[in-house]
Amino acid sequence: MVVETTTSRSSSSTVVRVRCYHVVKIDGYSRSLNSHGGRPAFGSSPFRAGGHTWHVSYRPMGSSHHPENTRFVSFFLVLDDVPADGEAVMAQVSFSLLRQDGSPAETRTSDVNNFSVSRDRAFGYEEFITRQELERSEFLKDDCFSVRVHVHAVKQQPKPYVITVPPPDLHRHLGDLLSSKEDADVEFEVAGETFAAHRVVLAARSQVFMAELLGPMSTNNNNAVIRVHDMEPQVFDALLAFVYTDEWPELKEEDEAAMTQHLLVAADRYGLHRLKLMCQDRLRTHISSVDSAATILALAEQHCCPHLKDACFEFFIASSTAVTTLESKEFEFLAQSCPTVVEELARILEKNKL
Repeated sequence: MVVETTTSRSSSSTVVRVRCYHVVKIDGYSRSLNSHGGRPAFGSSPFRAGGHTWHVSYRPMGSSHHPENTRFVSFFLVLDDVPADGEAVMAQVSFSLLRQDGSPAETRTSDVNNFSVSRDRAFGYEEFITRQELERSEFLKDDCFSVRVHVHAVKQQPKPYVITVPPPDLHRHLGDLLSSKEDADVEFEVAGETFAAHRVVLAARSQVFMAELLGPMSTNNNNAVIRVHDMEPQVFDALLAFVYTDEWPELKEEDEAAMTQHLLVAADRYGLHRLKLMCQDRLRTHISSVDSAATILALAEQHCCPHLKDACFEFFIASSTAVTTLESKEFEFLAQSCPTVVEELARILEKNKL
């Protein structure tokens, strides 16, 4: 009986898997059953894959580890060399019986295994195929059959050195700058309270501040306190906090709904689009009654907030009291300030037959 081997190889320096196709030809199958006594075993010639040397173990009457499995033909991939430094040798192996035209069939594929820690440094299939199946199949002809061994050797790549980069903290530094008032060059007076700030920061964040502080008409106001009308001090304070940190300002929970409405007006006034969207998203969660929905709807209409307006409409459509809301006291202000939106709501309610 002769075991012939041929090898073809496919690899790349940029991948971790090295593929090796190794064909084992068993020439003299019937003689192999009667060789070496009770449990014959044959080894192929060695071949290289993934930087290591291997061979295929062919056992025509099964492995000695399981004496009861004498009906099966077994195939194992065996590692011949073990790294002295204890490196893990990882590989996955597939065994395929070959038809007479050389095409593979009856493929069996193992998991990725660590061959360097295995007792026999071997992994494969104890019960690859029964002798009865093999002898009746097209694979065996003229007392010969072939098996293709497909080895995926998984190379262990060294772990790259990782440099931990902390998250951005510009907002914290600018927040500290606002709190410290260091080198502040502009002051705002809001309902009797004074706020110090930095022209370049405000101008960089808002086109309205840019025109007011650094535009052609700003030269006369370089040393003057800028008075802000129609705004509460706590609202302007929250506005400045957002301008410097780009984060939602801290608001008292009990005041959040009212403060957010005022902050939306301020954001619209100073062209802070992101803050305006954040306010809309917060106010959406405060639509809980006809009263709150009417108030927020008026605000959304006056300050061009289509998403918030749609959220109010959805509340009215889903509300069981929506039929009577158009005549309620809560809608008096809405009807006076935004008559068109009331007409639009009436059409929507009628359309939805509420």
